[in-house]
Amino acid sequence: MPAIMTSDMEGQFDWLISKAASLPGPALRVAVIHPVDASSLKGALDATAAGIMTPVLVGPAAKIAAAAELAGLDLSGIEQVDAPHSHGAAARCVDLIHEGKADALMKGALHTNEMMAEVVKREGGLRTERRMSHVFLLSTAGYRKPLLISDGALNIAPDLMAKRWITQNAIDAARAIDIDPPKVAILSATEEVDPTIPSTIDAAALCKMADRGQIKGGILDGPLAFDLAVSRESVATKGLRSPVGGDADILIVPTIEAGNMLAKQLDYLAGASAAGIVLGAAAPIILTSRADSAEERMASCAFAAAVAHWQRGAP
Repeated sequence: MPAIMTSDMEGQFDWLISKAASLPGPALRVAVIHPVDASSLKGALDATAAGIMTPVLVGPAAKIAAAAELAGLDLSGIEQVDAPHSHGAAARCVDLIHEGKADALMKGALHTNEMMAEVVKREGGLRTERRMSHVFLLSTAGYRKPLLISDGALNIAPDLMAKRWITQNAIDAARAIDIDPPKVAILSATEEVDPTIPSTIDAAALCKMADRGQIKGGILDGPLAFDLAVSRESVATKGLRSPVGGDADILIVPTIEAGNMLAKQLDYLAGASAAGIVLGAAAPIILTSRADSAEERMASCAFAAAVAHWQRGAP
């Protein structure tokens, strides 16, 4: 008979939520962009009640009030900034970061590309010397520890230098949640460097960049096929010698399709819980999906709070 895996994933991010709630100093000030639906509002209010963040709701005041009333949510005492539409809300939230009135952004009921258009503007946006990238944080019954995947949401077909920053951002995110040093698997279809598979060349180059100090804070190996990254049995069977193999904390994927499908397969077929943020901007960006559960939204806020706190103390 085939093996059957059952699990109850509720509470899988309790450790992260507790960590964020216990961070010293004031709670993370989060500008919530266009929260005109129940899920956007509830995620922000749940994180506020847990002591993770202090929200500023930015969007059309009438629509926000209507959504809160429909969902039975109380906005008493919550700061609000009126903006005429979603695009205007995104622009105003970026301004709040520049003005020092917010520490992070949170996506509400608008498309990701509409939000990111304001973030990546060369004049007035939130660009830094780094490439911005998205990091999934997953907890699944099929793996013994949290797993970070990048980039499955922002960079479509990153070149080598983009992958350098994707990798560094993911390492920093892992260290912010006490995975230090993280083991980083640079994924491809094989563990052998093959000139006909460009992602294997990039993987080998990234590992050498880490050797030369161009990527810091993690233990890298690649190229590695997925099974060799997470399965000790596969590593033993294939006789691979690797400081990362079978025990990866971070999976760096070659393209957005690979990362997006991998994260969602774990979510929908393996019962994983997922949080997600964007790093590399002047402030963390909490990037949630309409399908995310309340716990996943709160975990994303906690993830951002931990990263923001770590960045304040990092070199």
